[in-house]
Amino acid sequence: MPLTPTDEIARRARAAAPEGAFNVLQLEHAQAIVAGAENADRPVVLQISENTVRYHGALEPVALASLAVARAAKVPVAVHLDHAENPDLVREAVGLGLGSVMFDASKLPYDENVAATREVVEECHRHGVWVEAELGEVGGKGGAHTPGVRTDPEEARAFVAATGVDALAVAVGSSHQMLTRDAVLDFDLIARLRVAVDVPLVLHGSSGVSNADLATAVTAGMTKVNVSTHLNKAFTRAVRDHLADHPDAVDPATT
Repeated sequence: MPLTPTDEIARRARAAAPEGAFNVLQLEHAQAIVAGAENADRPVVLQISENTVRYHGALEPVALASLAVARAAKVPVAVHLDHAENPDLVREAVGLGLGSVMFDASKLPYDENVAATREVVEECHRHGVWVEAELGEVGGKGGAHTPGVRTDPEEARAFVAATGVDALAVAVGSSHQMLTRDAVLDFDLIARLRVAVDVPLVLHGSSGVSNADLATAVTAGMTKVNVSTHLNKAFTRAVRDHLADHPDAVDPATT
């Protein structure tokens, strides 16, 4: 199955089931995510965050590895740059062949967010790259997590029209890096946002949302569901358990 554009997966998701997007930290993450997608016979999005780029010291190694895993997959797989605040990183992602980017200027005042996002969108669209942006501010990673920063539907309508973004991450009660799954989502707000904008809505911080509430969020209007912390918890728990059971293990290739 060839590498698939994110917008193609998003179109299918809006017509049928939600689009699962999972963050890659290491090669093993990409391999496991794709294996899970193949077992479920579902398309998937591999996401590389700006935090992960800092962890590796560069985008290129993890991006090229993820692209290689995607090209070898038996289901449609897209590779996406997540939460990039640096336009130069966006340009690098486009040059490396990623099919979509999430440019996050949500910490800026509204007018500055619009201007910066519109510039990124115009450049990315010249290269056929799909752009997600954020309005409101999803909690965690230094962001706010109060009702006052939740996404306003009318402002969202104006933002999408002014920037030309292809998808919109919205603040509806979830928060990044939650270790428990008890986030309280505003389903009425999701439904009003769905009516207000004609692009896919994206739920960040989904690791902190229960399975039942994720299903309700999708029914209310979410198209793309981002997961990261939940995978990291599973990964580190498996490592701890294995090392506890095999205290003499030293070779990662045989553990």
